[in-house]
Amino acid sequence: MRPTSSRFWLAALILNLAGCSVSAVTVSIPIAAPNGSEPLSSTLVSFSLEQDRWPDWTGVDARNDFTYNALSNYAALTGKPPNIRVGANSEDHTTWSPTEPLVENLFPTPDAITPYPESTRITVGDTYYGLSRYLPSGTHMVWGVNLGGNNVTNAVNMAKAIIRSFDTPGVKESGIVLDRMEVGNEADLYSHNGLRPKNYTVQQYVREWTGIAGPVVEALGISGRNGSITLQGAAFANQGFTPRQIYNLSILESAPGGAISVISQHHYQAHFCNGGNFSLVSFMDKAYIRSNLSIFEADITATRAQGLQYILGETNSIACHGAPDVSNTAGSALWAIDYTLRAATLGIREAYFHEGVGFKYNFIQPVALNRSIIDNTPLDPPAPPQVYPSYYGGLVVNTFIGASGSSQISELNVNDTNVSGYAAFEEGRLVRAVFVNLHAWLKNSAGARPSVHIALNLTGADIGAFPGQRVVARRMALQHADDVGNLTWAGRSYETADALPRGGIAQEDGSLADGVAILASEAVLIDFLGPEDQPTGASATAQTPRDLTKTYIAAGVVSGAAVAFIGVVNCQSRKRIAVNAPIRTRGQ
Repeated sequence: MRPTSSRFWLAALILNLAGCSVSAVTVSIPIAAPNGSEPLSSTLVSFSLEQDRWPDWTGVDARNDFTYNALSNYAALTGKPPNIRVGANSEDHTTWSPTEPLVENLFPTPDAITPYPESTRITVGDTYYGLSRYLPSGTHMVWGVNLGGNNVTNAVNMAKAIIRSFDTPGVKESGIVLDRMEVGNEADLYSHNGLRPKNYTVQQYVREWTGIAGPVVEALGISGRNGSITLQGAAFANQGFTPRQIYNLSILESAPGGAISVISQHHYQAHFCNGGNFSLVSFMDKAYIRSNLSIFEADITATRAQGLQYILGETNSIACHGAPDVSNTAGSALWAIDYTLRAATLGIREAYFHEGVGFKYNFIQPVALNRSIIDNTPLDPPAPPQVYPSYYGGLVVNTFIGASGSSQISELNVNDTNVSGYAAFEEGRLVRAVFVNLHAWLKNSAGARPSVHIALNLTGADIGAFPGQRVVARRMALQHADDVGNLTWAGRSYETADALPRGGIAQEDGSLADGVAILASEAVLIDFLGPEDQPTGASATAQTPRDLTKTYIAAGVVSGAAVAFIGVVNCQSRKRIAVNAPIRTRGQ
């Protein structure tokens, strides 16, 4: 255990003199993966797409390059593109027709609360499913089948059409893989959305699901949960019905239940179905994020005891497409990092963030929009395809996961009500850590922007032989948590016409003794490197020139003089400080 040096407190004092509001915390980080560390899936950040506007995501006569590039950016960091689930609400309103050339939708009238409502009647043909070929090669998919219509023939026809599409040359050559089918979406809400009577029970659900999923698996020749195509079970909204209930009703002992390999539940932190005002500060609260996820712990345990994987098969910030000034803000990117990584520590293998054309909580907006996502007012000119702030959160998470395919995660104990921390391990050895400061720094916040200094206290045997003595930090930077754009990850912007990043990579070099400073509403990722190592997901030759308007002070001891730590000496005031150490700058 390395003792905390008094130079860290000197660092805090220096920055306070610089006009910054600074607190300090020491975080112990094990150099070996602790017992109970969870595996990190390369596809932890995946996407659920509303089925009605599927062609907008992929393109029809040619691929949608914006979608393709945005997904490929993620794939470049972990080695695998995000998994894609297509279904959700419109899954239970879809009918297959042999005469439909592509898709026909019937949309409700949009309004200020729901500018882009889901289709209430969708008719699709075989060509519709074949659009999967436009996704990045190696994408694994889950397709939804209609249970809400309670029509066995239609469910079987949909499933057969999906299978046929994956047997076409275009899909085969593209390397897209069908993993699972999901029969029904959020059946626990059927009693609320008119698909079933008000007194609809979980017992009725199990009988109906078995009655429709059974013919589906029989028609497709699916037997058991170890084949190339299996079923995704449950897909419940929060805790209306639970996996534990259906296990107790012997669903897994049924013929289709024996084909379930993955259990899915859905989760949002609140809902905007009837409008309302939501607090960004409350949404970003560290304790609130944890309490929202802890409700699933019993189901995760029960599911893993059955030998099944557990996922959040549909999730995002606030249900019913997101809330304005919350779901579409930079704060949602910080939330996404903490929420996703906290979920992973609980044994949630993947989180499928739900997306729909015109939805406020999107990571990716795939096509131009002629109406505002906030209040349905006309846009002239239309808003182009773009990434929204949450997309940056996914970049940070995927960089943290890395491309080894074998990383593990453990949450760090950070004694600060706003700051969360996680460590990543490869081959059992510490390689990275990420810290998220959820303190909401807003446009109307007064005074100096607060900063927290984190002293890195490595723990474990033989720390002196630990190779990662060199520290490289990269930041997800933003001005305010309530901004709706102008973020950067490691100095690069993804808010571009083609979703490809612009700018060189900005990183900060230091040592273990440096620690790290993190502003309110900021995230920082640290690589622990040997002398010749390069940070994960980074190019050593693509660094941004240092910006002399922003300075940081290197921590440690230089010629016997104590100095401060890696971090921004910016804190709104941008003061320069004379200290007994060279001043270096941070690119952004």
